[in-house]
Amino acid sequence: MGGDFQQEVNLLQLYSDVASAYVQQVTDPSTIRHMIDRAMRIAKAERTVTCVIVPADIQDMDAVPEQPLKTHTVHSGVGWWPPRQIPSIDQLQSAADILNTGERVAILVGQGALHATDEVLAVADALGAGVAKALLGKAAIPDDVTYCTGSIGLLGTRASWDMMQGADTLLMIGSSFPYSEFLPPIGQVKAIQIDLSARNLSIRYAMDLALVGDSKDTLAELLPLLHHKEDRSWQEEIKKNVSEWWQLMDDRGQPSDLNGRIRPQGLFSSLSRHLPDNAILSSDSGTAANWYARHVKIRTGMKAMLSGNLATMVPGVPYAIAAKFAFPDRVSVAMVGDGAMQMGGMAEMLTALKYYKTWSDPRLIVLVLNNEDLNQVTWEQRGMEGDPRFAASQGIPYMDFAAYANLIGLKGIKVSTAAEIEGAWDEAFAADRPVIVDAITTPDEPPIPPHITREEAEALIKSTLADPKEGWRGALEGVRETVQSFLPGR
Repeated sequence: MGGDFQQEVNLLQLYSDVASAYVQQVTDPSTIRHMIDRAMRIAKAERTVTCVIVPADIQDMDAVPEQPLKTHTVHSGVGWWPPRQIPSIDQLQSAADILNTGERVAILVGQGALHATDEVLAVADALGAGVAKALLGKAAIPDDVTYCTGSIGLLGTRASWDMMQGADTLLMIGSSFPYSEFLPPIGQVKAIQIDLSARNLSIRYAMDLALVGDSKDTLAELLPLLHHKEDRSWQEEIKKNVSEWWQLMDDRGQPSDLNGRIRPQGLFSSLSRHLPDNAILSSDSGTAANWYARHVKIRTGMKAMLSGNLATMVPGVPYAIAAKFAFPDRVSVAMVGDGAMQMGGMAEMLTALKYYKTWSDPRLIVLVLNNEDLNQVTWEQRGMEGDPRFAASQGIPYMDFAAYANLIGLKGIKVSTAAEIEGAWDEAFAADRPVIVDAITTPDEPPIPPHITREEAEALIKSTLADPKEGWRGALEGVRETVQSFLPGR
């Protein structure tokens, strides 16, 4: 190191952001044991990424026996036993006092509540509350719960937005949801947060009470202290908004084409109906995440994940393959854009080819939105900056993903029109090997947030009017999506 030799990379620096909790480089064989022990224990205890770097010259050295007990030696052991973490009884009572006083309670859950479904529902029932889900917590609450408002934020629902704007009490559970503009206005609510990690407390919102504890255990201790609210008018209003939202999603999810290509909503709504109860879902970043967040209904028993913190492209297919190694008897489905598929997804399908015969259920299905556009970037630039589409950086070459799947020995299904969607899913879920569903989708369907400011609306219309390809047609599509959000079914 330090000689600018071929392939010399400062790996400590390279991994410092992703594995900041523990990243160490082995300098002597005698240190490897305690580095591995610590890396494993920290990863489990803090639910994070750790990294141990083993240089080539160390790998060629002989292993050494355990060091004798003396100064400047480290002696670690294998194993980690998770503690039961709950707040004190006084803190729980303080939380109960706030929640019992609230008349319009809104609950937000994240991935820290994935194992606490029953407890969240019991608390919501006692309080007459509604429940919104950060995207990493999409599988925490089934979408058939009538007071579950679905996703929140830029990819969220109108029902979640309305609930947060009308709440007088906020309970955030196991989430570091970053977009505080989608939470209630500061000063409007009394706010409580529960999180296993103290470093996540009060970093997004000024909490009145922030409790360190496991979500499942903490809610179980909190529940007996809550009063069952007789007035259900707030929850009934939430149910009405949820029903209207799903009506709108059903309307938008009807299979249809736009300019000779498929509208993506119909693909995702149809996929949602075809999913088996124990399916494991993964989405990539991009507009695929928008349609996944809004149109795919989670049912009891499903798992779901995406890159929620880094929001990076490409993990969709690797996540789906990882799911097959962890649960080889379950169907795994990835929803990705063509940009992510070209960047890394195609290569990872060779991994699926190598291993799928070892899986008890060989089905791994990858839906690719083939629109020849880095579509999320296109719409973000339009909405946030007022810039028309810049083809030099946002346009990507066409790739026949179905032909590629068939070429390497997997199954490829091309979907070119809305009329072919249902048959494509029937064929994909009946396959005896991994499948790429290559959907020729339109890049012109705007992923409008549930709440859009006047400035964002003006920027969106201005940018599409300035686009020689889009013009008035593109601007009208954005207006149509926005108006439908307020007038479901119209």
